[in-house]
Amino acid sequence: MYTTKFDNVDVDAILSNDRLLNGYVGCLLDKNPCTPDASELKKNLPDALEHDCAGCSEAQKNMADKLSHHLIDNKPDDWKLLEDKYDPTGAYRRRYLENKSGDGGRLD
Repeated sequence: MYTTKFDNVDVDAILSNDRLLNGYVGCLLDKNPCTPDASELKKNLPDALEHDCAGCSEAQKNMADKLSHHLIDNKPDDWKLLEDKYDPTGAYRRRYLENKSGDGGRLD
């Protein structure tokens, strides 16, 4: 399990604020400094993607889904850069699209 220290981060506030969202994306892409919570995300992201978030708490799974779905649907250029770095095979995107076309992978 990953640390649950940041499980109370308000992901909706991040998604609704381009400055905050760009800070997280910039951190993950090594373009700017990271906040402590973004740094934790960056440290755990490769393992979480590889193991389908097996070490994530329920809150972390929900936050990861919400954040990635928002980027895929609304910020495809940022998602592409992140995907190139963290998921070059596109495995996560395929899982997302399969869930989206099924009965409810969406978190709205």
